[in-house]
Amino acid sequence: MAAQKDLWDAIVIGAGIQGCFTAYHLAKHRKRVLLLEQFFLPHSRGSSHGQSRIIRKAYPEDFYTKMMDECYRIWAQVEHETGTQLHSRPTELLLLGLKENIELKTIQATLSRQGIEHQCLSSEELKQCFPNIRFTRGEVGLLDKTGGILYADKTLRALQDAICQLGGTVCDGQKVVAIRPGLPVLVKTTSRSYQAKSLIITAGPWTNMLLSSLGIELPLQVLRINVCYWREKVPGSYSASQAFPCFIGLDQAPHHIYGLPAGEYPGLVKVCYHHGNNVDPEERDCPTVSSDIQDIQILCCFIRDHFPDLRPEPDITECCMYTNTPDKHFILDRHPKYDNIVIGAGFSGHGFKLAPVVGKILCELSMKLTPSYDLEPFRISRFSGRGKAHL
Repeated sequence: MAAQKDLWDAIVIGAGIQGCFTAYHLAKHRKRVLLLEQFFLPHSRGSSHGQSRIIRKAYPEDFYTKMMDECYRIWAQVEHETGTQLHSRPTELLLLGLKENIELKTIQATLSRQGIEHQCLSSEELKQCFPNIRFTRGEVGLLDKTGGILYADKTLRALQDAICQLGGTVCDGQKVVAIRPGLPVLVKTTSRSYQAKSLIITAGPWTNMLLSSLGIELPLQVLRINVCYWREKVPGSYSASQAFPCFIGLDQAPHHIYGLPAGEYPGLVKVCYHHGNNVDPEERDCPTVSSDIQDIQILCCFIRDHFPDLRPEPDITECCMYTNTPDKHFILDRHPKYDNIVIGAGFSGHGFKLAPVVGKILCELSMKLTPSYDLEPFRISRFSGRGKAHL
């Protein structure tokens, strides 16, 4: 444990995937970094827990696809450094949509423009390649050949160990109760106080609670998401070992539906609705509300209509939280008033795969380095006039 009067180069609040990669990059720069987490590790109360996430380069926006190119390299680097396999390869990602779907066309154009290996599948080709999926509306497909599965919990443990081996410190069970801006910035937890030259806030659903004392409120919507697992009628029908891909359905419901092949729970396929219901992060474990049930009913209909070899009721339902921005793009920026306070927030349910580069950017902002990427899509100022993101 660090002495109370120590001055840290940087303090990172929140040991989810974004905070872990931020602290990892700072430690690689030989900075004296402290990573604070309010809960005891490991825990399942935020947005980074669970065994699996999808990794992909398929995005409508060029800037995410470009960022993913470096992300894959950093994922491989961390695997090499830690001796831990962090993602499966190759699993591929199948995007499903109607032929006229604008998002599908835009993603295909982005992959072509960026030279990413992919394959367009007609309705007939889809039926031939995936006979265990029922296509009822003439859907077409787009295969992202770079798609795969990230092992989320294993990644968090590997990064936390790497941070310590690089000279950083991870302190869990310490909830931040006060932040006093300045040089140095003072961070008070339930256990003690710390001082640092810079502060990086990667607190997910708790971001606005921490920012309230710093005179800013961001337009963040915290959602509770149902994470559902569906049992195969015949074991192995939809397993990664049988080359079944990850998938995202673009037209099957008001919001995307995504899935990962059976793996983390034997015989169970993970299929989720990419949307949820407003929740107070302090009350995320409260009993399910009726709107939660409606989301699960949407999934039940989807499974019944498209996956005949899955039972149409979930065997297991867990939950996690999304912290969404209005445009679903991240916030990666300095505090408008205190330039030694950096904010990473609003990862909107698609930030895990991008965390290696997000952490690098937050590290660069903290160290006053020129960012490696154009941060215009991620600036707080884009929300001016929306009623939030104000001082």
